[in-house]
Amino acid sequence: MPVKPAKTIAPSSTHEIRHAFFPYARYTSVVGVHTTIVAFTALFLPQTSLLLWPSLAESGRPQSQFQDALTYNPVMTLAWIVTGLVVLQVWWAGWIRQWCFEYSSRGGTSDEIKMDRYQFDRGRFSRLGRTVVFTLCVALVFHATIVLFGAPSASHLPHTFLLAIVLALLSAFAPAYALGSPSFSSDTSSFITRLNWTRLFAELSPRNPIERALVYPAVATLLGAWLGALPIALDWDRPWQVWPLTPLFGGITGYIVGSLSALSVSALQWLAEEHVRREQSEKQKTT
Repeated sequence: MPVKPAKTIAPSSTHEIRHAFFPYARYTSVVGVHTTIVAFTALFLPQTSLLLWPSLAESGRPQSQFQDALTYNPVMTLAWIVTGLVVLQVWWAGWIRQWCFEYSSRGGTSDEIKMDRYQFDRGRFSRLGRTVVFTLCVALVFHATIVLFGAPSASHLPHTFLLAIVLALLSAFAPAYALGSPSFSSDTSSFITRLNWTRLFAELSPRNPIERALVYPAVATLLGAWLGALPIALDWDRPWQVWPLTPLFGGITGYIVGSLSALSVSALQWLAEEHVRREQSEKQKTT
């Protein structure tokens, strides 16, 4: 059986294709909507507790009802946020995977794109299942790591595990769904996936807007959660200092900042490349 030759693109056309591909207008709108709803989920979805349990509004603590809904029962607050993030991250990861498909299929023939589209649609639900399993495994690793960093080991287990799930959803779910979950299989596809994960999350060297949209929020989430734990040690005795509210909102804030930073860096790089490309085209016209 004859072997189908590999699809190749000339280097010059590859740069033009990659440069012209990424939908920055769509990316900007999706990131704006996504980060806004993430902030809404963190701050306002737990307010549902006031509707279900009106007695929370009569706690008598020295803070507003808005803060009471967030601090009265941290497990409940975490549960609301996890529920909202599950829906949001599935939606966001779908966009990222779609952009990965469009990015990799540029320059191919119509038949090749149709075949790639068939494989893309066919493996959607199986990949989602593997992503869920991988995210839960990452949550377990995060839980153990948080305990090693000083979280209570014998108490507050639901608090810590729900925090670990939030961090895993924000940092690992979208990369696993878009790039594939890393595994220890010996086939070529698994080897390439491991190399990509190593380059992105160990070497921290994203090469395009899609990879920046995955790496920046993940790193900023973990950094924000670590910085968010610092106020707990302060002797202020405030309701919002209970475990693990400050790492929770620190991680969510870091995720939003990381997403907007990825958008800003990609936009600046695109503008710089566009400026260079226009200068080159003008020089070619004059010569």
